[in-house]
Amino acid sequence: SNKCETFPLATRLNIVCVGLSPDGSLAILIDEEGAALLVSLIGKCVIHHFYFHKPVHSVSFSPDGKKFVITKDNVALMYHAPGRKREFNAFVLDKTYYGPYDETTCIDWTDDSKCFAVGSKDMSTWVFGAERWANLIYYSLGGHKDIIVACFFEENSLDLYTISQDAALCVWQCDTELDGLKPMPPKDAAREKNAEKNDEEFLEEPKGEEIRGKANPNEQETRDKVKYSRVAKYFFNKEGDFNNLTSAAYHKKTHLLVTGFASGIFHLHELPDFNLIHSLSISDQRIASISINCTGDWIAFGCSGLGQLLVWEWQSESYVLKQQGHFNSMVSLAYSPDGQYIVTGGEDGKVKVWNTSSSFCFVTFTEHTSGVTAVTFTSNGYVILSASLDGTVRAFDLHRYRNFRTFTSPRPSQFSCLAVDSSGEIVSAGSQDSFEIFIWSMQSGRLLDVLSGHEGPISSLSFNPMKCVLASASWDKTVKLWDMLDSWRTKETLILNSDVLVVAFRPDGKELAVAALNGQITFWDHENGVQTGSIEGRHDLQMGRKELDKITAKQAAKGKSFTTLCYSADGQSVLAGGLSKFVCIYNVKEQILMKKFEISCNFSLDAMEEYLDRRKMTEFGSMALIDEGAGGEDGVAIPLPGVKRGDMSYRHFKPEIRVTCLRFSPTGRSWAATTTEGLLIYSLDSGLIFDPFELDIDVTPSNIHKTLHQKEYAMAIIMAFKLNEKKLIQEVIEAVPSNEIDVVCSSLPDLYVEKVLEFLASAFEISCHLEFYLIWAHKLLMLHGQKLKTRSVKLLPVIQFLQKSIQHHFEDVSKLCEWNIYNIKYALAVSQQRGMKRLAEETLVDEDDLDSDSDYLM
Repeated sequence: SNKCETFPLATRLNIVCVGLSPDGSLAILIDEEGAALLVSLIGKCVIHHFYFHKPVHSVSFSPDGKKFVITKDNVALMYHAPGRKREFNAFVLDKTYYGPYDETTCIDWTDDSKCFAVGSKDMSTWVFGAERWANLIYYSLGGHKDIIVACFFEENSLDLYTISQDAALCVWQCDTELDGLKPMPPKDAAREKNAEKNDEEFLEEPKGEEIRGKANPNEQETRDKVKYSRVAKYFFNKEGDFNNLTSAAYHKKTHLLVTGFASGIFHLHELPDFNLIHSLSISDQRIASISINCTGDWIAFGCSGLGQLLVWEWQSESYVLKQQGHFNSMVSLAYSPDGQYIVTGGEDGKVKVWNTSSSFCFVTFTEHTSGVTAVTFTSNGYVILSASLDGTVRAFDLHRYRNFRTFTSPRPSQFSCLAVDSSGEIVSAGSQDSFEIFIWSMQSGRLLDVLSGHEGPISSLSFNPMKCVLASASWDKTVKLWDMLDSWRTKETLILNSDVLVVAFRPDGKELAVAALNGQITFWDHENGVQTGSIEGRHDLQMGRKELDKITAKQAAKGKSFTTLCYSADGQSVLAGGLSKFVCIYNVKEQILMKKFEISCNFSLDAMEEYLDRRKMTEFGSMALIDEGAGGEDGVAIPLPGVKRGDMSYRHFKPEIRVTCLRFSPTGRSWAATTTEGLLIYSLDSGLIFDPFELDIDVTPSNIHKTLHQKEYAMAIIMAFKLNEKKLIQEVIEAVPSNEIDVVCSSLPDLYVEKVLEFLASAFEISCHLEFYLIWAHKLLMLHGQKLKTRSVKLLPVIQFLQKSIQHHFEDVSKLCEWNIYNIKYALAVSQQRGMKRLAEETLVDEDDLDSDSDYLM
């Protein structure tokens, strides 16, 4: 039942820290440069933009939700949190706290929002008051030998725990309770306020109150003030074990401390006694962040190195959720025939299957020993095929989740592309090094044939969906068509002007699209071997300039081209992408660009901007060429040519933005892309868009309701579809009595049958009226089946969408029914057992009575 949702907003750079308001309605997202977004989690929109000018280390809301503190450089800034009332400026600075000498790292608040603690890289922790307290002077707590990773207050107390990177924990006891904090006398407060006002007259803009802490206050200042004393110091690491502590979280109600380490181990301790509950290794990379839910039962871990997200229930010692992306970039993807699942292959040799409705990966296959280059589903949707550079093509079964076939070539060769025919029986893969195509039988796993004829590496393969024809593209500037029925003879050779990178058949199999190295997409009638059209798409790719490029983006674009291509489900348009942040959709018939999608606006990736930032340019070239801390004698280290992922030996390297694979969903409702940012799915928005269809003056919501009251259901449905508002269509369809569905279906015009089917498919996903909608679908298909068959090519996406929705419910309901049947059987069996026992007990009792009677008679 886990669901995942992506917010329709983005920062310019990678997000570094997130602050969540106590009521869960607001979040502050801050990126690498200190640009912040205030986001409403209810409306899922950006409310306010703010720039902190410096990188921010942490952000935390006070428990009462009235203030929030951010730490940057060696200061802590307290702002008034945006409230329920409307404000012109959402972020108003209240106080600035000075004290630490080095960068501040972490924040924690007391439960009543009176004080907060700030940890620093100078190995000290500072306790500050959110208000001015007469008996609290701000001073630092030492006792550590490394950077402070986290600090936590005890529940309803000023007692404090501080944790440092060298895995040491200090327990600090305070001699004053929270209620013992005395407010500042009004005279002193007024005097300080006046002094500040005088200062402000000389300043252009009013600044927040500045508060400076003292590292070593004198005795007179500390008399009758709040005092801290260190009660204990504990060490997580055993003797001789040097393991850096990277993150920590504390649950105040249950006194549970969770700590994560650089080696991927986490510990659970009970404080203040420091009793180890358990420790476990969950990853082989550092644990970057930890969070505990409000009840203290579930613990969430994030490992940034591997892209892992884990939710662990510590009492039962089991995973609630376990997700991990591809370690390196994804290379290819494929949709299942019903559009419910997506399979992706990555350079890390893993094959992952994702559910499109919940966005979760539910199975990972790790059999490949090298990068996966291509993946595909067979037509039945239960078998996944993957080709890899390790010289194998593997078939995986989605029923039992196992690798049941492994196809290999006589001589080891690296496979760069893969195709499977419409029956799912013939598997073909193209080789990079031997320029051959290998054909295997899925049934027997035997190699059937080796097709040679190309004079360059095979770049792409595609089977015709309707006929037994295989198209192969190669770097030798040709596309060859092989006829399976004619013992794999070359039926046709299409000659192009440039190396061919990708080839794709239209879903009806009547047209072939080919993308070449010169940036052209050409369309061919493969039956007659005639070119029917071409698109010059190089200018639409709009390359970005990498930081280390010596030439401009305009010049670099002359050598760039589309590397991935696919047809839409109806075959009317084509999707194309390559080494840029844009995906282009072209209309095939008109040969024009319909829309350009920008995949990402994240400037933490390379090649995002067309022009380099002038501020980063010096008279000697780009500042990016200087690798900070590299200290090479020769100065600039020039990256190797052809390196796509950035030079790993650099301290700072940027992955390059690119689109590696595009696929259109068979339902026609969405398309997916594997990019540097991950797997992205774009779907037709189901929001409120007024998109009427054959609208006239009489079609209004009130008229539709009138027609509905007069029980003219078919007329009301047609009018509702003309207005095309989803809520209204749902209301009209659900108002039709179930015994009249038959009559209404038979009187619907053909054009509206399609529309109703499409609506049913989308309604199935969210509605609970399963039987009612199933009756509708059944009647429509029974009554109009013959007419719909004639337009099957156009209607296929709609029917597949409907099938996907029904299949999804079928799986859910069948699980529920099986569980209920099991429970009923169990209850019956238990009752029968009890009945048997009762009978046995009664007979025993009767026998005892007889014995006692006979004793009495004796």
